[in-house]
Amino acid sequence: MKVMQMLKVSMVVLFLCGGLIGCSTTPPVTQMDDQAKVTQADMSQQAEAKGVDEGAVKSEAVPSHDAVAGLERIYFDFDQFTLSADARRILGENAKYLNANNGLQVVIEGHCDERGSDEYNLALGESRALAAKNYLVSLGIDAKRISVISYGEEKPLVSGSSEEAWAQNRRAEFKAVH
Repeated sequence: MKVMQMLKVSMVVLFLCGGLIGCSTTPPVTQMDDQAKVTQADMSQQAEAKGVDEGAVKSEAVPSHDAVAGLERIYFDFDQFTLSADARRILGENAKYLNANNGLQVVIEGHCDERGSDEYNLALGESRALAAKNYLVSLGIDAKRISVISYGEEKPLVSGSSEEAWAQNRRAEFKAVH
């Protein structure tokens, strides 16, 4: 069963990276702004074409983990995975912490608000986690120390259906791997 889940996670990652991890045609995260805007319909169509199921990325796919006190979460705008100036600032601080704690390995969890389909939110959460990872790697953090997972809308930080609640749920969290 875990092998199937790992395969599904791999499919989502390959789907999001266009089948080529580290593809040189992908612009850096900091330059993606307008190019990175993908509509829900586009992402849903692509997920369907690739055979991504609802719940394709589950928590059983990674080791257990806990929040890391020195790493701060980042937030995203609605329907976006581009990094804001504030998110880049926070990731810069997180990179300093990771450099000071060289043995620490982390999982970046991508989260979404409740709007959108399960498949779309899983893919968007994965894109958010990958954007954070790619930025940390660009700051010199070894990619082998960072893994990503998407929870989509499955683990809201705040309950409710208001813009305030949704804004808190559109995030990436940093957890230590055990």
